[in-house]
Amino acid sequence: MSDSLDGLRRSFDRTGPRVAVVGVGHFGRHHARILSTLPGARLVAVVDIDADRAAAVAAETGAAPETDVTALDGRVDAVTLAVPTESHHAVALPLLERGVSVLVEKPMTRSVAEADALIAAAAASGAVLAVGHTERYNPAVAAALPLVRAPRFIEVHRIGAFAARSLDIDVVFDVMIHDLDIILTTVGTEVATVEAVGVPVLTDRVDIANARLRFTSGCIANITASRISRDRVRKLRFFQRDAYISVDCAEQEVEEWRVTRTSGSDPRIAGGKVDVPRGEPLERELEDFVRAVAGGEAPRVGGADGRRALALAQRVADAMRDERASRR
Repeated sequence: MSDSLDGLRRSFDRTGPRVAVVGVGHFGRHHARILSTLPGARLVAVVDIDADRAAAVAAETGAAPETDVTALDGRVDAVTLAVPTESHHAVALPLLERGVSVLVEKPMTRSVAEADALIAAAAASGAVLAVGHTERYNPAVAAALPLVRAPRFIEVHRIGAFAARSLDIDVVFDVMIHDLDIILTTVGTEVATVEAVGVPVLTDRVDIANARLRFTSGCIANITASRISRDRVRKLRFFQRDAYISVDCAEQEVEEWRVTRTSGSDPRIAGGKVDVPRGEPLERELEDFVRAVAGGEAPRVGGADGRRALALAQRVADAMRDERASRR
C-alpha cells in the first residue's frame, strides 16, 4: 500500500471516507440516498451527465452536484459507480489508477479483458475494488449460504416485470448474473459444461433465458431468468444429501428441511423456517464497501468475484448464441 493511501486510511478513523456516486439514475439514486445517512461515510458529491438529475439528487442528499467525473479529483476517497455497463471500464479505470476505491455495479464490465484491467489497476494502487452483486448481501442469501454444503442439484427462478432500464444488456448479464455469482460461491468447483437457450421478446436483446450448468463435482444447476413477467419471483432451491434449502430472495425467507436417521427407526424429515433478520441488501452492500475502504479490508464481493460471474455469464451467452445458430 502506498504511503499516501495509508495516511488516508488512518484519517478515516476520525472522519470516514469521502464518497461520491457516479450515475444517479434509477439505481444510483438509491446509492446516494443510503450513503447520505450511512454512519462512517461522507457523501460529498453526486455526478450525472444530466445536470438537472444531478441537482435534484444533490438537493435530496446534501451532496454537491457535478456533471463530470473529473471534478472529483482530490475530493473523494471512494466512488460507487452506477452508470451503464458500457461505461464501467472507462470511468472506473482512471479512478482506480489514482488510488480511489470503486464499487462498480454488476455486470462488472463488458468483457473479461476489461475486468482484468480494473483488477490490475486496483492491485497496483492499493485501492478497494468491489462489485455490486447485491443479492449476496440479501439477508436470506446470507442466512442460507452456511447451510449449503456440497449441493447436488440447484433450481433457480428469477422472474421480474419489464422495466425500461438495463436494456443495453441481455437478461443473462442484467438478472441471471446474480444467481451465477451465488451458485459459484456455493458449489466451489469448476463449471464443466454449459447449455443455454434465450429469446428476445420485448427488446432486441435476450429477455428470457434458461441455462443448465454441470459442475466437475457432479452438481447440476438449472437457472431461469426473465424480465418480461407480470409476477415477481426470486427463488433458489438447493438439494443436497439428506437436506433441502429453499431461499426466497424477494420475501427474505429461508426454509431448511433435513432427513434424520436413527438406528432402528425410519428416516424422519424435520425442519421449517430459518430465522432471517430483515434488512436492505443495498444498504448492507454499501456498509461493507465503506468498511473495506476505511479499514483496508477486502469487500465481501471483490473484483475476482465479479470477474468470475462475468466470465460464466459470457459462457452462457455464447451457449445461447450457438444454440440459435444450430437452429438456422
